[in-house]
Amino acid sequence: MVCLLVSACSDVETYAPVTDLSHIEPVPKSGTHRVSKNETLYEIAWRYGLDYRYLARLNQISPPYTIHTQQIIYLNGKPVSAAIRQERRQAAATASVLPASALSSPQPRPSVSANESRIQREPNYSVSGWRWPARGDVINAFSRVNKGINIAGRLGEPVYAAAAGKVVYSGNGLRGYGNLIIIKHNSLYLSAYAHNNLVLVQDGDWVKQGQKIAEMGKTGADKVMLHFEIRRAGKPVDPMSLYHSGKS
Repeated sequence: MVCLLVSACSDVETYAPVTDLSHIEPVPKSGTHRVSKNETLYEIAWRYGLDYRYLARLNQISPPYTIHTQQIIYLNGKPVSAAIRQERRQAAATASVLPASALSSPQPRPSVSANESRIQREPNYSVSGWRWPARGDVINAFSRVNKGINIAGRLGEPVYAAAAGKVVYSGNGLRGYGNLIIIKHNSLYLSAYAHNNLVLVQDGDWVKQGQKIAEMGKTGADKVMLHFEIRRAGKPVDPMSLYHSGKS
């Protein structure tokens, strides 16, 4: 295991955008993103190289950062008040076409199951050490083009969670990553595991450090490997800088 003691509590929070990441999509001219089915705020932030907390603040979305299909997410500095006014106009237009009975009849609130309550909690682990996510050698280092490291391996070899946390994305909707898993460890750190052949976790799952979360593959790549990223406050950091020089 490779690890370096890192204290998350001593970090200064910033909301810097990410640049020079090959898989990042440019923000549309409209400065907005319309939510597709099953998209999460974390996925949208990752797509455009933004900090999910920045998007949450800009759009007044509170934890657990629930968003809805067709919702408009503002990606840049468009005033929140304008977003609120637009949503209120849309809500008012919808309400005006509903029958009076539908407006006046209170609807029972669905009970929250233990499983739903578990999914809504937010992780807040102190990242005291990072585990090596796969057993292979690093074949591509962190650079201006590769905002992570690529680790060699064979098809089906295990991929491990580098630290404990909550799975906030599990899918293949992000260009260039293939089957991707994103784990949130606390308010600052997220880690990502790309090109998996088999994914063993889903959105909302809680994982332990060293837990097998996937099997290595080459989805979205030309050879079998694990592309591993760590982001701090939305900005990619070189994973090797968080590890000791040797493996154990």
